[in-house]
Amino acid sequence: MNQHQHPTAELLAYWLDELDEAAAAKIEVHLFECASCSAALQELVRIGDALRRELRSGNVGTVVSAEFVRRLQADGLRIREYTLRPGESVNCTVAPDDDLVISYLHAPLGEVRQVDLVFADFDGGSPHRSAHIPFDAASGVVTVVPPMAVLRAMGHARKRMQLLAVEDASERVLAEYTFNHAPYDALGSGTDF
Repeated sequence: MNQHQHPTAELLAYWLDELDEAAAAKIEVHLFECASCSAALQELVRIGDALRRELRSGNVGTVVSAEFVRRLQADGLRIREYTLRPGESVNCTVAPDDDLVISYLHAPLGEVRQVDLVFADFDGGSPHRSAHIPFDAASGVVTVVPPMAVLRAMGHARKRMQLLAVEDASERVLAEYTFNHAPYDALGSGTDF
């Protein structure tokens, strides 16, 4: 019996179907032999299912991987997507039949070890900061899913997101994005951004 424990990142990549066929087969064989890794994978699946339920409830927001978004789409969720490059601004909304709104924030992430996300109003208010968010350095994208309950209740608003690179005792702004939100019903019947 093989007692070697696979890192959580490898088990997650297996679950998200990110591995090539040979690597996936190797982990699959290991999962049949290793109760510890099988239990760890079951826990990852349980957490993923709980996260999907919470996202659907609209009460939480999070940062996810592109693979997780593909799983949500495969589950039949209707997703409104916005893609922004550094310094860009977008007119945005949420329609009554949208299950989620996702923003793909492009940024120079190649040499970055830690990224924090700051979400703030342009007209005051306390900013919200999420530390150590997941990001894909290779693609240079951070995938943000804001809480739907907040978006649905939001009137006309101008919001800002910043991605910060954090290293040791310093930080720097990687990119900033502006979201000009309008309620869907304010856009007129059938009108969309």
